[in-house]
Amino acid sequence: MLLTITTTYQPATDLGFLLVKNPARCQSFSLSFGQAHVFYPVAHDSVCTAALLVDLDPIRLVRRRRSRQSQNGTLGQYVNDRPYVASSFLSVALARVYKSALGGQSKERPALAATAIPLEAQITAVQCRDGESMLRALFEPLGYNVSAERQPLDAAFPEWGESTYWSVTLNATHRLQDLLTHLYVLLPVLDNDKHYWVGEDELEKLLAKGEDWLSTHPERDLIVDRYLRYQRHLTREALARLVADDDIDPDATEEAHAREEEVLEARISLSEQRMMTVLAVLRGAGATRVIDLGCGEGRFLQTLLKNTDCEQIAGMDVSSRALALAKRRLRLDRLPAMQRARIKLFQGALTYRDQRLTGYDTACALEVIEHLEPSRLGAFERVLFEFSRPSTVVITTPNTEYNVQFENLTASRFRHSDHRFEWTREEFSRWAKRVADRSGYEFRLLPIGPVDPAVGPPTQMAVFSR
Repeated sequence: MLLTITTTYQPATDLGFLLVKNPARCQSFSLSFGQAHVFYPVAHDSVCTAALLVDLDPIRLVRRRRSRQSQNGTLGQYVNDRPYVASSFLSVALARVYKSALGGQSKERPALAATAIPLEAQITAVQCRDGESMLRALFEPLGYNVSAERQPLDAAFPEWGESTYWSVTLNATHRLQDLLTHLYVLLPVLDNDKHYWVGEDELEKLLAKGEDWLSTHPERDLIVDRYLRYQRHLTREALARLVADDDIDPDATEEAHAREEEVLEARISLSEQRMMTVLAVLRGAGATRVIDLGCGEGRFLQTLLKNTDCEQIAGMDVSSRALALAKRRLRLDRLPAMQRARIKLFQGALTYRDQRLTGYDTACALEVIEHLEPSRLGAFERVLFEFSRPSTVVITTPNTEYNVQFENLTASRFRHSDHRFEWTREEFSRWAKRVADRSGYEFRLLPIGPVDPAVGPPTQMAVFSR
């Protein structure tokens, strides 16, 4: 299988610095399924082409496989299209051979690595049973001009018709990292097959490689489905973690929604009261290892960081953009080494088991559960109370009865546009009791903010302990 990348950026031979491959010589790399070779058929100041040739060894590949299919002795194991057609094998070769370029790194030309330059990628053969329309649907939204030529089954026998293989040319002005990332993800999607087992690590690779573009791609669901080989538990988690970035401008949307809630609650300084009340509970519980679930932009993490009793602090959120804002708010890159070692941020969904959630004595979810679909609350409960099982769990949520105290908030409106529900005091109490009884915790309910004799406090809090 052959992939060529050409640029007319001048001096074009700087492509060699970006790929960390010298245009003056051919280089070979050993892969578990064969050999990869990099060479430059054209290398001038005005135009430069780098070629990646993957020479797949079908015999070595069959010998490495231990599946039932690999032991049945069929000729199809040895005679197939794998050595010639771009697929997940080529993606693996890209990651192995162009590792630095795929990561956006160039020691010799760092500024150029961050610059969009004219690029042309040619793939000699890729399988696309869905035709040219699928090729365009995948690449054109990413800014590529797509040229595709369908290959015949056999040029000597035109009456046999056309094959499912295409020669594809992609043209765009992109960073080289972007081009390689798009190819890495989308080639297996086009081929709709993978030569290796797909598990949690592949989900993380997809989210990492698709961080800047996948959430807004019009074919997002199809890409996720095919990349993860239709494993529903993986695709559900990937889509859940991408959905927060589904907006055209999610930062602006989230800020607008949060501002609505802040304006409503500003008169009674509810946000500050909420954090101080929860902090008092943590101190009373002797919390030293605390995780903030749904940490958002990191406001409560700031408060925790100032509390010297907290030896380990973690923040998890489904939105990578929110975590980036939290990192800036906390000034993580400027913290002294000892302070920086106390805190970590990571991306994750509240409704999926995650080993990273274990090891904390206290978990907090401040104004978080009301953003979950009611049908997903059961998954959240299992993840937190059955799998992670911290000694103390603190959950706050709005008291919908109090909404009548907010000016211009009608009875049919929630405080935040993204709330999926808001509970009365009775509803929250019933939920907390059911969770505690089922999971072996005790609980107590505490008010946050001024308590109205008729409608109660603006925020209600449950503290679970075991």
